Formats: sequence, C-alpha cells, structure tokens
Amino acid sequence: MTIKDLQNDVDKWITTIGVRYFSELTNMAILTEEVGELARIISRTYGEQSFKKETTEDKKKEMLADEMADVLWVLTCLANQTGVNLESAIKKNILKKTGRDIDRHKNNPKLM
Repeated sequence: MTIKDLQNDVDKWITTIGVRYFSELTNMAILTEEVGELARIISRTYGEQSFKKETTEDKKKEMLADEMADVLWVLTCLANQTGVNLESAIKKNILKKTGRDIDRHKNNPKLM
C-alpha cells in the first residue's frame, strides 16, 4: 500500500462507513489521545512500568502495532481534511532532514 492508497482508503472508509470526518480540532484531540495510548504501551514494554496482568510478547507486539495504526489513521484523517499530500510531504521532509543533518549525527559524540 502506498501512502496515497492509505489516504484514499481512509477517505473512502470515512465517507461510506464513518459518515463524515470529525472536525479538525476533534481529530487533533483524538490524535493526542492515541499518541498517549501508544506511549502507555511503549512505557510498559520498554520502560520501567509494568502491565497490570501478565502479557505475552506476541500480545505486546500486537498492541503496539494496533496503537501505531490508530495514530497513523487519525494523522491520515487530518491530512485528508487539510489537503496535505502525505507522500509528497514525507519526501520533502526526508530531503530537509538529509540536508540539515548530513554530518550532524555522525559527528555527535553522544551517539558513539
């Protein structure tokens, strides 16, 4: 699936099953909520916090993937609503980071 396909599939789902997009402000709040849920899974999987009950590694990976997909879904909704072509935007962003950081990380003693 390309990013363009993702944007098209989300738009089709929203307009056929979801009825309509929530407002941009509502979707921003939902995105923040979803990022928090992703943070909770990461803090329990890789940090010092623990899950409330025994959780298998497979279940942790499944939950992590699901939360990442939720974040991507809402971000895609916001892109669709605001007319952002995510495929074009990420290509431009990679070029920006490459030009800005071409030697920055290689010369960072903290990363050695």
